[in-house]
Amino acid sequence: MRWVFDELFNRAGARFDDYVSFSMLNMLARHAWRDGSRLDLYSDVNYSADAVAAFAGQAEAERYRQFCARSKQIYETLRDPFLKSAKPDMARLIGRANPFTLRNIQPFSTLWQALSKQFRDPRLRQLFARYATYCGSSPFAAPATLMLITHVEQSGVWMLDGGMGALARALEALALKNGAEITYNAHVEEIITAHNGANRQANRRASGVIVQSGERIDADMIVLNADAAALTSGCFGTDAANAVSPPSNTAQRSQSAMTWAMLGRASGFDLSVHNVFFSDDYQAEFDAVFRKRTMPSTPTTYIFAPDRPDAGAAANTPQKNAGAERLFCLINAPSTNGPRQFTDKEIDLCEQQMSDHLGRCGLTIAALPEKKIATSPADFAQRFPATNGALYGMASHGWQASFQRPGVRTNLKGLYLAGGSAHPGPGVPMAALSGQAAAAAVLKDYDLI
Repeated sequence: MRWVFDELFNRAGARFDDYVSFSMLNMLARHAWRDGSRLDLYSDVNYSADAVAAFAGQAEAERYRQFCARSKQIYETLRDPFLKSAKPDMARLIGRANPFTLRNIQPFSTLWQALSKQFRDPRLRQLFARYATYCGSSPFAAPATLMLITHVEQSGVWMLDGGMGALARALEALALKNGAEITYNAHVEEIITAHNGANRQANRRASGVIVQSGERIDADMIVLNADAAALTSGCFGTDAANAVSPPSNTAQRSQSAMTWAMLGRASGFDLSVHNVFFSDDYQAEFDAVFRKRTMPSTPTTYIFAPDRPDAGAAANTPQKNAGAERLFCLINAPSTNGPRQFTDKEIDLCEQQMSDHLGRCGLTIAALPEKKIATSPADFAQRFPATNGALYGMASHGWQASFQRPGVRTNLKGLYLAGGSAHPGPGVPMAALSGQAAAAAVLKDYDLI
C-alpha cells in the first residue's frame, strides 16, 4: 500500500521518493507443499494466471482471474468508507453500498467458505486463506471480506533500501523538518487527566503524561500507539483505564508468532525473497493455535530471504557473509494466554518440527549458531505490555470484529489511539492510516482546520 505513504508525504509538502529508495518485486511470493508442488505469484496478474494454469489447470486459472476481480471490487468498495475512516459504522457502510455490492464483500461468510466455493484445488484455497494471518486471524473464522488483501498485495510488494528501519528514519526526518520534537527512551508511566466544572468525571480530559524519570509533560492532546489493551489493563494509570471499552467476552486475541532471525546457508530449494511452505492440514494448524493454544505440530512456515537476487537494489549478496545469507523464519503461534509460557524444550521441539517440515519440502537450512536469535510469544508479550504476545490486537473473527476495534477517538477527551490494535487494523500501512485518522480527528476536534 505504497499510496498511503505517497499521500502522507505529499500532505506534509514532500515526496516519498526523496526520502526512501525502494524497488518493486516482480515476484510476490514462492509457495511450496511437501508433495513437491510449487507456485509463484507475480505482480502481473497475467503471469500469475499462467503460473496457476501450469500448476492447477486452465479452469483454475480462470477462477483465479475472477478471484482477483472480486478482491479488487471489495477493496475499492471499502477503501474510503472503511479503511480511511476514523471509526467505521456498519449502518453507514450499508447506506453507501448497494445491496449487490454489499453481497459481494461477503461479510457473513468465512474466508475459507468463500475460497472453497471459488477454487477446486485445495492448495489454492490454502494459499489465499493465508491472508487471514495478515491480521492475526484464522481463515476458518475470519470474514470473506479479507479477500481484499489479495488485491492489496497484487498491487505491489516493495523492498526498501536499508530495510524497514529506513521508513522509520524517513518519517523521523519528515517530522523534524515540520517542527516536531522527538524524545526517545522516555518510558510513559501514566497518562494524567484534568477536569473542568463540577462534574469531575464527565468533564475529565487527558492533560499530559508522567515519564519514568518523574518528569511531567503537559499536553493538550495525546495520541497513543500502544496496544489498546495496555489502556484497559491500567498500564497508563487508573484515570485512563476506562478510555476504551474492554473487548467483549466472545472476542479473541489475535495470534502470535515464533520467529528465528539468522545468518545461514540454505540448500535444496531455490528461495525467493518471500516464501511460504504450507502444512498438510491447515484446519488442524489453526485449531492448535486458537482452540488448543499449542504450537502446531507441522507449522506452515514463512521465510524472508532479503539477499536473494530478486530483492533488487535492496539485496546484499551472500558472499559478504562467507556464503551465508540473512534469513527470517516465522510460524503461527498462540498468544501466551496469561501466565502460560512455552518452555525452552517446547521451543526447541517447535524448531525441530519446522526444520523437518522444510526438509520434506526440499529445503535445508544450516544456521550459524552464534548468528541466530529466536523470539517467542513470551518475548513479544514482554516487549508489548498487556498483549500476551498477540501481535495484531483482537482477531478479526466474525463479521462484527472489524467494527469492534477501537476507533481513533476514545472516551477520554484529548486522548486518541493509533496503531495496529486500533481501526483499521494491523500492518505498517494500516497503522499509518490510523495515525492520519487520529491527526484528522485532532484537527477537527480542536477547530484547527
